[in-house]
Formats: sequence, C-alpha cells, structure tokens
Amino acid sequence: MPAPKRKPAAKPAPAPAANTRASKLEKLGLRTDMDLVLHLPLRYEDETEVVTIRQAGMMGASIAQVEGVVSSCEIQYRPRRQLIVTIADDSGQLVMRFLNFYGSQTKQLAVGTRVRARGEIRHGFFGAEVVHPNYKVVLEGAPLPEVLTPVYPAGEGLSQIFLRKAIADAMQRVEWRDTLSPAQLAAQQLSPFEDAVRLLHNPPPEVDEHALEDRSHPAWVRMKFDELLAQQLSLKRAQVARRAKNARALPLVGQLSAAFLATLPFTLTKAQQRVVAEISEDLRASFPMQRLLQGDVGSGKTVVAALAAAQAIDSGYQAVLMAPTEILADQHFRKIAAWMEPLGVQVAWLTGSLKKKEKLAAQAMIESGAAQLVIGTHALIQDSVQFAKLGLVIVDEQHRFGVGQRLALRNKTTSENGGGEAAAAAKTEATVPHQLMMSATPIPRTLAMTYYADLEISVIDELPPGRTPIVTRAVDQIRRDEVIARVHAAVLEGRQAYWVCPLIEESEALQLQTASETYAMLAEALPDLRVGLVHGRLKQAEKQEVMDAFSAGECHVLVATTVIEVGVDVPNASLMVIEHAERFGLSQLHQLRGRVGRGSAASVCLLLYQSPLGQIAKQRLMTMRETTDGFEIARRDLEIRGPGEFLGARQSGQAMLRFADLMTDQWLVDRARELAHTLLQEPTPANNATVSAHLARWLGEREDFLKV
Repeated sequence: MPAPKRKPAAKPAPAPAANTRASKLEKLGLRTDMDLVLHLPLRYEDETEVVTIRQAGMMGASIAQVEGVVSSCEIQYRPRRQLIVTIADDSGQLVMRFLNFYGSQTKQLAVGTRVRARGEIRHGFFGAEVVHPNYKVVLEGAPLPEVLTPVYPAGEGLSQIFLRKAIADAMQRVEWRDTLSPAQLAAQQLSPFEDAVRLLHNPPPEVDEHALEDRSHPAWVRMKFDELLAQQLSLKRAQVARRAKNARALPLVGQLSAAFLATLPFTLTKAQQRVVAEISEDLRASFPMQRLLQGDVGSGKTVVAALAAAQAIDSGYQAVLMAPTEILADQHFRKIAAWMEPLGVQVAWLTGSLKKKEKLAAQAMIESGAAQLVIGTHALIQDSVQFAKLGLVIVDEQHRFGVGQRLALRNKTTSENGGGEAAAAAKTEATVPHQLMMSATPIPRTLAMTYYADLEISVIDELPPGRTPIVTRAVDQIRRDEVIARVHAAVLEGRQAYWVCPLIEESEALQLQTASETYAMLAEALPDLRVGLVHGRLKQAEKQEVMDAFSAGECHVLVATTVIEVGVDVPNASLMVIEHAERFGLSQLHQLRGRVGRGSAASVCLLLYQSPLGQIAKQRLMTMRETTDGFEIARRDLEIRGPGEFLGARQSGQAMLRFADLMTDQWLVDRARELAHTLLQEPTPANNATVSAHLARWLGEREDFLKV
C-alpha cells in the first residue's frame, strides 16, 4: 500500500511590515539610549495645578486644567459628526468637544468617569467649552505632577506617553559622565551635563518658563554649547584627517595656464587674482585641497575654475567639473571648451541625455586619459565612468548634491592606472583628488565659519568692471499689460527679455500663472516677436534648441521656469520679469535677477506679485528693491529662513543644529570654536578622551557624513 502523500511544509508567514515602535523611533534618529536622552522637549504643559470649572471660565480664553465627572457623552451628527462630553464639578460644568475621535472614546468617557482635562476654555453656546482638550481618566484624589510635563517632537504612531516612558527608561540606563572637566565647565560657566538634561526633561514648577521657552536657561545653554562643540570638533578633526591623506601634487602653472590667461579678452579682477593664487597654492600640496569658492552672481567663478583645471592639466592630470543641471553643465562646457580647445585641450562632455554611442565614446576617452577636462552632470558618478588620472574635482552648486554623490565623484580615482602592479601601487598611496566646490549663493561669514569649518574658503567680493547696476521694481500683477508693453519696447530697442514662472502646469492649490499659459499669452500679445519656452520637462535636445536660439538673438523673449536660475549668460538680455515673485525665496530671486545686467545696457528686473502680500513676502521684495549685494541679501535671507533652509540642508540630509541658533547664539559659537581648537591643538590624553567621548555622545556614527 503506497505511503500517504505528505502535505507540503507550510511556508513561513511573511515578515510583518517594519511598523514597530522601534522603527518609528529610528525614523526620528533615536537608535540609542543617549539619542533618547538628547531628544529634548519642544515645549511644556503645566499640569501641576487644577482649578475649578467656574474659575477656568472666568479666566477668559486661557489654558487651564480642570477635573470633573462625566455627566453626559454622546455623538452628534449636526452640523457635523462630533463627540460631545460634559463634565461637572461642584462649581459648574464644562463641554468637551471632539471633532475627530475614535469610537472607543465613548466607552472611555462613559458617564460617571472622572476626567482631568487641559485646554483653552472659552464660552460657547452652551456655556464653558473646550475643543480637543488633552485629558486623562483619573481616580478621585489622584496626585498632580510635581514638574512641568514635557511635549516632545513625535512621529506618526508615537504618543507622548510612550516617548515620556521611553526617555525616562533611557535616563536610568545611560552613562552620565560629563565629557567636560570641572575646570572646563568653570571656564565656560556651564551647568553639569546631567543636571542640565534632567532639568530640561522634568523642570520644576518654579522654573523660569520664559527662559525655557526662549532657550536662554542655563540648562539650554549647556545643550547648545555641547552641540556646537561637537560640530566644531568633527569638522576640524575632518580637516586634520584630510591633511593626513595623500593627493597628487599639481605644482605646474605652465604653458596652458599662461596661454589661457593670454587669450582671455578681459583682465582678471584683483579678487579673482587673489582667489586664483589661493587655489594654486593648495593644488601644489601633497594633501587634498578642500576649498569652497563663493562669489556673487556674475563675479567670475567659472574662469577661476578653468584656471584651476589648467593647472591640473599642466601638471599631467585630468580635471572634472560636475554641475547639477544639464543647462548649467552645457553653459560651462560651451564657455570653457571655447577657451580651452583652441589651446589643444581635449574636453569631454557627459550627461544622461547622450545617446548610448556618444556616451560610450566619452567614457572611453575619460578612461584612457585622452579627455584632459571632463564636464557633465550626475552621469559622471555612474559605475561605468572611470578616470585614468584624476587630479582635480570641481563641483558647481555643491549644496545641490548629496554627500554620497560628492563622495562617489571624489572616489573615481581608486582604480587609477588600470590593473596590475600600477593599480596596486596607486591604491597603497591612497590618493584623493583635490576638490574645489563652487557656490553662487553667497554665504554669510558667520554661517560659513560654523558649517564649513573644515574647508578653506575663497571669496570673490568684486564684480568685473563694465557691469551695469540692475534696477529692481515690484509691480502688482494687475499692471501686467504695462509690463508686456515694457517687454515689447525693450525688444524694439534691440534687447531681449526673460519671463520666469514658478510652475509648468496648472495647480489649483496655488492658482499660479503657469509657464505654458504665459508662453501662449505672450505669443498672442506680441505677434511680431519670437517667444520661446523652456522648462525642466522638455527633452534636452528641445531645451538646447530654444536656448541656442535665445543666445543667438533669434528668440526675443524666453519664457522659462527656474531651470535658468544659474549658468545662463546672454549679455544682450537686459529685462527680467519674475511671475509671482512672492513665491520665490530671496536667494532664488537674486540668482534669477543675475541673468541680466551682464552687458553694457541698463538692465531692469520686474517682480510681478499677487496681492495681498504676507509679511515674509513683503520683506523679500523690499530686500530685492533695496540692494543688489549678494552677501547682504544672504544675511537677510538667513534671518528670514534660518540656516537649515538657507543651506538646503533639510532637503540634502546634512546634519543640522537642533538646539543652537546661529542668529542669537554667535557668542556660543565663538567659545565652542576656541575650545575645539584648544582640544585638538593640545592632544594630551585628557583632551583626546574629551574629544572622543564628546563626539560619541553627540554624533555617534553620523560624524563621517557631517561634511564631505
């Protein structure tokens, strides 16, 4: 008799989705006990006192905590679905109104339940009421908290109750040893670490609430100082570590550099000459340059970058320039190739839009070393791209690239010289190319010294002669017809104009004028002119065709989105119209305005806005009208937006300061910088221990990615 068939083994159940509290904590960056301990409150609620319902009603639209027994609990459906709960004490009754609620709350708040509720109590149609109060079910005579109740930053699915318990548990497990010595604490007039942290998590009722709120309390000062010290230590230590690495010295400023300077149709400004000398000196070193080149719009950063590339090529190495957009990369390629190719330099072009055959040909030139200078976009960091002898990396608009992308380009030298013994020798030397980063967004000195403490910084603080000042006017969009007439008149005088729009397609939410609509409107309103349209969704060939026509003067008016923000250089364009200017940031407005004023003709920028304007929008437009100084604009932009948004750091994932404020805490920045310098310059065992412990506490594994 045949054996009965066995049932197939049951497949293991699929692993549940990573939706645990641990994964939610990790999303907030809370992986260790110390992470939890340093997850400090956003604000506090005073639950240490209960007043009667009558007293709360007499306080007038202020936050109060009351306690009462539920006398009714019902769901109402008119005018909308809501839960209405009435509680009462000996002095009166209070209506608690919940517009969003769970069905289980009707059982939790059943008649006869004692509730402690806190919120803004107002007079409603049925007497005193509070909408969506914080509440808890309590027993009669339940003790009140003796400290203020912290409210923490929380993610989805993480309740305040859970966070409070998780943090309290972590505080029982962590090592509280202070990273600073008693002498250092005394010199800096700082509170002990444990005392400061415990007070911030559980402040007593008598604490100065205003000092807690504006973060001027000594406990907050200690946290801010520690955070700034960790940042400065990390950046300065990265600088020391970089100087310990090997780089190919690029010492020759030879025939190419001399011929290049001789063929330029202009003389470098004194600021450009100074910056070129700084970069040239760095390139001669046997450790990798890490320099940030910044300057205002039109200050001449491209020619400085080209001279740096010429020094690398003179010294027998390749140089690469990476830009964030094809339009910007193409502008660099056209300008630099026009300078370099007549001098015998082989310039390669590599972007994602190239056809496969062209891409393979470019990659072969790069790998063989035939391409001495390479210009392109993100396509340069693909695995298939390898350099024969990379000596210099230039990254334009560096804040628009992530840390990983900049690392990938810098590491393109690891397979240098191919395989075999040469490759092994190159790897043992562990060479790293020199790196020059460029930014068209001027960075205030305070911010640069804090966030770029590991970099050398060169500033071009002078514009080339012959640039005409740009007149800026803010114009209400109801005067659109006058603006169109102004555009028509400018073209009849032989000039060209930009018209910039913030969106490509219809957006019901913002109801902004779109590029497509504006293009159609201007083409109809100006039938005797040629109007072009360019935006990010066009194919590269179509985009280039429009840009070429505009550069050649065949297109009179260019309607565009912010793809023209940087890199576009058409000296004959003397009028810029920015649609819905109130929707742009100051830095972006300044960059866009910088597309005009590049020739000898008087240039105008018209900021079309939609009334009414908010306070921040008014500040931005007023700033644009008052100054064309990029550094002053950057200073005001920093005041409005804060450092995170200013640097694009929230979007790019750079580590940000959570507690310190660079606008109000500069005195602490200076003290943290001085102590960091002392600790690193005097590497005693005690100082080394302080540095290691402090960085481990505040940065952990994040230190390597703070700045690349």
